Amino acid sequence: KTWDISWVRADMKQCVRCAEDQCPNSDQDHCLSKVVTFLACGDPLGMALACTALGLSVLTAGTLGVFVKHRDTPRVKANNQALSYILLISLILCCLCSFLFLGHPNTATCILQQMSFWLIFTVSFSTTLAKTITVVLAFKVTTPGRMMWQWLLSGTPSALIAICSLIQGTFCAVWLGTSSPFMDIDAHSEPAPAPTIVMCNKGSAMMLYLSLGYWVSLLPNTFKEARWLTSSMLLFCSVWIEFLPLYNSSKGKVTVVVEVFCILAASAGLLASIFLPRCCHILLKQRGIPCPN
Repeated sequence: KTWDISWVRADMKQCVRCAEDQCPNSDQDHCLSKVVTFLACGDPLGMALACTALGLSVLTAGTLGVFVKHRDTPRVKANNQALSYILLISLILCCLCSFLFLGHPNTATCILQQMSFWLIFTVSFSTTLAKTITVVLAFKVTTPGRMMWQWLLSGTPSALIAICSLIQGTFCAVWLGTSSPFMDIDAHSEPAPAPTIVMCNKGSAMMLYLSLGYWVSLLPNTFKEARWLTSSMLLFCSVWIEFLPLYNSSKGKVTVVVEVFCILAASAGLLASIFLPRCCHILLKQRGIPCPN
């Protein structure tokens, strides 16, 4: 199909090409504005993603409530309360930030999408790293006077989270300063006369890959004592490694769907691997029901 339209004048036939945000009518004698579309909450895919994000947020908030209510139990105390609270709150924010990808985008939401997403997930990832290191050192420390024991009792794990988040914040600042995300129009992902798709452009692909590489660099070695923590981080990384080929091969609204799906899948993976087994153990033990370790 051609994008040219033509009309007959008294002495000549002239063809004019429609603009990118326009398409010819059925008679090909006028240019009509293309319908603008985006991934909205009212769409079937958008509604499914929104319901999933809301459900995961409620489930994570419920898990946080269980941990707060049973904060004096040995199971919660042994799980490092402060780091658990930070991780659960960051997972709630991760699920909620997926709503920024739904609806009509603009420059502000495009920037908020990427900056909030990368910073919040870095907090989640670095908190999981701090929990892993803490568990491993706790198994290795036997003498209270040793330096490792002082490391565990100090605020070093929290400082690790702050340092990792600061590094990611620097990446985000460079991203904003060099090539910040912006609203873009995708008029070529679907053949005419399909609607024009409004979506966010990442701005800098290099910063996207750099941030993903930074996450992978935080992945610790596999520790037998921290098998649940390590498996959650491996699952987290595998989701985002799979994200790259899917993201690069998708077009239009499917690109946004892939992003939101990976956000929710990674959040659900961390929640299921780290907290749900412990929640089940706490709730079952409270009712006197034996449960496996």
